[in-house]
Amino acid sequence: MDLHTLLTVAVFAPLVGATIAGLFGRRIGDVPSMFVTTGLLFLSCAVAWWAFYLHTWGGQGATLVELFRFIDIGQFRSTWSIRFDALSAVMLVVVTTVSALVHLYSWGYMKEDPGKPRFFAYLSLFTFAMLALVTANDFMQLFFGWEGVGLASYLLIGFWFHKATANAAAIKAFVVNRVGDFGFALGIMTVYWMFGTIRFDELFPLLADVAAGQRWDFIGYSWSALDLAGVLLFIGAMGKSAQFFLHTWLPDAMEGPTPVSALIHAATMVTAGVYMVCLLSPLYEHAPIARDIVAVTGAVTALFAATVGLAQNDIKRVIAYSTCSQLGYMFFAAGVGAYDAAMFHLFTHAAFKALLFLGAGSVIVGMHHEQDMRAMGGLRKYLPFTYAAMTIGTIAITGLGIPNLHIGFAGFYSKDAIIEAAYMAGADNNAAMFAFWIGVIVAGLTAYYSWRLAFMTFETTPKWEHGHAHAHHHDDHASPAQLETHTEPAAAHEHPVDHAHKPHESPLTMLIPLAVLSVGAIAAGFVFFPYFMGEANGEFWKGAIYGLGSAEAHGAVAEAHGAAAGHGEAHHPPTWVLWAPLVASLLGLLAAVWFYLVKEGLAKRLADNGGPLHSFFYNKWYFDELYDLVFVRGARFLGDLFWKGGDQNVIDRFGPNGTAWASLFTAGRLSRIQSGYVYHYAFVMLLGVAGLLTFAFWLMGA
Repeated sequence: MDLHTLLTVAVFAPLVGATIAGLFGRRIGDVPSMFVTTGLLFLSCAVAWWAFYLHTWGGQGATLVELFRFIDIGQFRSTWSIRFDALSAVMLVVVTTVSALVHLYSWGYMKEDPGKPRFFAYLSLFTFAMLALVTANDFMQLFFGWEGVGLASYLLIGFWFHKATANAAAIKAFVVNRVGDFGFALGIMTVYWMFGTIRFDELFPLLADVAAGQRWDFIGYSWSALDLAGVLLFIGAMGKSAQFFLHTWLPDAMEGPTPVSALIHAATMVTAGVYMVCLLSPLYEHAPIARDIVAVTGAVTALFAATVGLAQNDIKRVIAYSTCSQLGYMFFAAGVGAYDAAMFHLFTHAAFKALLFLGAGSVIVGMHHEQDMRAMGGLRKYLPFTYAAMTIGTIAITGLGIPNLHIGFAGFYSKDAIIEAAYMAGADNNAAMFAFWIGVIVAGLTAYYSWRLAFMTFETTPKWEHGHAHAHHHDDHASPAQLETHTEPAAAHEHPVDHAHKPHESPLTMLIPLAVLSVGAIAAGFVFFPYFMGEANGEFWKGAIYGLGSAEAHGAVAEAHGAAAGHGEAHHPPTWVLWAPLVASLLGLLAAVWFYLVKEGLAKRLADNGGPLHSFFYNKWYFDELYDLVFVRGARFLGDLFWKGGDQNVIDRFGPNGTAWASLFTAGRLSRIQSGYVYHYAFVMLLGVAGLLTFAFWLMGA
């Protein structure tokens, strides 16, 4: 079977599974639906890895499979294609691997849920939309996949539609993403207006010729049209990848089942924006203003999400804000021109973040659907495998490693590469230097909230043995029937965990994905660094990303790591830059050890005492309240103004309602003369005759 056929199978196999489970799931039953969707995902995953092998070690170059015409109107043409190059090869592996493992994990996690065929159909539909996105060769197919994952995420987040909170979260995700997608659509229109094409292979060679040409004047500033297009396209990425201002949907999306959280927030939908910016690297390299905006927005997002993660108590929300923060790293890497570092962090992040989310799901199942970390503690001996997996994921995300020996878990390689790239690019770019310092600070914050999660869940004194006063209780794994009858406990002491139902380890179908992802979290950085960032960098990417003006940034990082690994001296960042992320991470670890192990209970007392800073972080910088005040209440005010004030009081009052009232009023008065007495009618007739005669005499006299 040739590569073209294999790629077609890889992309469309999930769609076949979604169709079978979605249309015939009730007839064929739960197990066949699960088996078909999961089996086809593993088939797609195997093909993706084979294609990746051919690209990385088999000498396979870029190829394009054109399947059929999608849209053909005048000069506007779009063909449904499968573009295979380094970028799509990486994304095919990431998307299919995580999705296949999530499908397998869901066999155990969704065991008691009656809607399994629908759930697995949604998972496969989401995967197909994501694969269509990452293999697109033009903006039209990219937009189709972009909106497809938005639709599928809406269905998955609101899967337990009996929960009002799940419905609200799904609608919120859908609406916030539409804001970003409006900018994305305008960006596509701008590109087509400038170049007359939406095909990437036709567009990229044209960019350099117009880089300094067309301008756009706005509020006294002159922008290049490419900067305008870059900013508009990035607005779409901000929505999909939950960047600052358009991030509010991401934490609420935790209302969906935990496998959904792992699929959407680890490696697929939220990384679509990062992938899009890296794919459009030829455009952004000629749009310096847009690129600086990407870098600053990513840095601010990384800091914002990390500070909020410090104060959250829901285990899934902590990991969700961690995802938001790590996406900030990826974006500011792309913003400083280190697109290879951004893609490398996307690749490693997929492994350890999916591991953390699925590990959190294992904890939730083991704790009988409890998500509040304040109701946990001491779970290490009850969930030993989950504990080991989440510890690996925590070490990976915190970037612990030894710079001079170049040894560490996955996050160490990719996160340090981003921070070093930002420093090197910051020599003549203030936005890059700003991103560098934010990256170092966030490394410390990441270590603190990540180890805080690990310690509160597995190490501290068990809170579940005697009941615990916790803020909220999410029934994340309950079936719709259970959700209909679920009520909050009146008081925490009335809701202790039953000793007959102590925490327990998850079934094998949930532990196998944890084991596979643990291997990825350990080895992905070490194995693939030479290809993504090291000496084989050029041969691996083969022109799929464009680094005009940024070779110093990521090239210096590769050389620095090469020298650190013993490959000779090279121009590289100062030693303190190499060690800064590790020092920050160790400080964060020590702070977590002090507050949660050495002085256990100190952090709780500080949180209970409140304070403006804790309240600010706990309430997520009050963005939800601000958006509710400005947009929700503002929209409601405008709606009431135009509806009650304009429509009812003006248009209806003086229009149809006014006409109806006047007719009714007149008819009421006229009806009084319809008395039924003959002499009344005779009198009116005489008045009429007199009137006519008077009028006739007047005419004769005139």
